[in-house]
Amino acid sequence: MARHGSWNARPARRRAAITAAALTASALLVSCGSAAPEQNDSGPLSGDVVFWHSFTQGPRAEYMARMADEFEAANPDVSITIETFSWGEFQTKWTTGLAAGQVPDLSTALPNQVVEMINVGALAPLDDVIDGVGRDRFAEAALREGAKDGVSYSAPIYSHAQVMWYRTDLLEAAGLDVPETWDDLAAAAVALTEGSDQFGLSVPMGTNDLMGARFLNFYLQSAGESLLDDDGRANLTSDAALDGIQYWVDMYAQTSPEGSVNYNVLDQATLFYQGKTAFDFNSGFHISGVVGTSPQLEDAIAAAPLPRLKAGDPVYGGETSNIATVVWEKSPNQRAAKAFLEFLFQDEDYIQFLHAVPGGMLPSLSDIAENAAYLDNETLQRHADSVQVITDAVPMSTAIGMDEGPLVQAGILTSQGVVEMMFQDIVLNGVPVAEAAQAAEDKLNQLFVSAGVAF
Repeated sequence: MARHGSWNARPARRRAAITAAALTASALLVSCGSAAPEQNDSGPLSGDVVFWHSFTQGPRAEYMARMADEFEAANPDVSITIETFSWGEFQTKWTTGLAAGQVPDLSTALPNQVVEMINVGALAPLDDVIDGVGRDRFAEAALREGAKDGVSYSAPIYSHAQVMWYRTDLLEAAGLDVPETWDDLAAAAVALTEGSDQFGLSVPMGTNDLMGARFLNFYLQSAGESLLDDDGRANLTSDAALDGIQYWVDMYAQTSPEGSVNYNVLDQATLFYQGKTAFDFNSGFHISGVVGTSPQLEDAIAAAPLPRLKAGDPVYGGETSNIATVVWEKSPNQRAAKAFLEFLFQDEDYIQFLHAVPGGMLPSLSDIAENAAYLDNETLQRHADSVQVITDAVPMSTAIGMDEGPLVQAGILTSQGVVEMMFQDIVLNGVPVAEAAQAAEDKLNQLFVSAGVAF
């Protein structure tokens, strides 16, 4: 078998995202439809393993490349080819790849993508990998998101939760307290909006991302509801949902840049990184984003729980993401792919992976969260209070639409842009809130039925 050789000699695709043209070519050459034979259950590992992941740059990408090198050194008959895609690109890549029979052996995935993959029978069971790592080390809720009929199809590699980020210096200068309620947030965000240079809070509505659904889901969670009702239907026309839609429409008009009507998650985050917004909602990735863009602001950011409807309401978790790793059912090299996946969870190496984005990637293994080597990190220590807010929020919620488990509707809620198009119809076309909400609710329910959901 041809070997990759040393790190410096490896193909550029291991070190950088592949261009669109290269993707088309590599899809024909490198896929799990290759001629590699099915693995036996014993003997040396062998085969070509294609690994798609969405850690497109920096220490996370370097970590995956290094681990591939080390695994190949320990298993000389295994070759691992890494291809990287942004999270947004991956949604299109796996759906088109599955239809064409050109999917990898192993990949990362977002929680709602995992549900879609399970629904179409695309994934191999991973109970053997989870048991190998230690089932009791994973949070039960994180495993439940990737399980169906008692079988696990994903292994969470890290977790994070959405919280409210704010600029401590701006609040202090204006004599404002940290908001506890949605009304508090609206008042503070309006007070801190100054022309086109500083915005209280950007409200993103881009149809190529899930941000509109995310923001509305926060409001609904605070009211004890979600984007799905108890029967699994879309919930956009309840009193709480209509109030939440109106809240974000008003905030867009009063505290947000006009262009945020088309923002995706990166556009939204970049404003906060640059110091142009006083508030934002995101995970601990905001720490590294601010440090990398505006390091002078590192000491002026902090996290707080998501706003509540009324002062004194209990703290809740609006959205937790347990980022998954999966092995594809069509892989002819499942044994080698699973062995590499388990290899990624070795304690010392896994801690180095988490430290690639300290505070952004929280351990999916409970014992690692208390490991002295993991806690011995300057960034984690400097932002200990904010990281604790995020850590506390992780077990309080799930991915959007997965409150009752891995539902097909969850993937549709976040991948079809229906909620975002609803917001755009309201703010750009003047469609009344109730009318736009009803139309979006009907469309989502139609999509659910088309995907095989029976009400």
